[in-house]
Amino acid sequence: MSVRAGLRGRDRGQVTIEFLGMTPLIILTLVLLWQCALLGYTFTLAGNAADEAVRAATAAEDRQGACQEAGLKHLPDAWEGGADVDCGESGGLVTADVHLEVPVLFPGSIGFPFEVDGHAGAVVEEGD
Repeated sequence: MSVRAGLRGRDRGQVTIEFLGMTPLIILTLVLLWQCALLGYTFTLAGNAADEAVRAATAAEDRQGACQEAGLKHLPDAWEGGADVDCGESGGLVTADVHLEVPVLFPGSIGFPFEVDGHAGAVVEEGD
């Protein structure tokens, strides 16, 4: 047996050991990326809910009720529990503020102690 063949035998399993050492870092990276995706999705949901709420409130007789209903209508069930829709009107302008909790890893489970806000405004439509 040559010296080279003997050295190759000593490296058996090295890739497996290195992969096992990196596995926690790989898992942590995937978890952080998933959490960032949930945060971004929550921002998108809050903005869309505010737009829908203010759009419904501009032409409705009962602005507050229409705003609340439209703001919660398109939210997934996992985000509805921590959702808060505030609507207001002043100076011919209707505004809607939507506050959503950011879930931790799994939507519908616990949320972070901070909220994501969405804000929208539109001019009141006058009926004929």
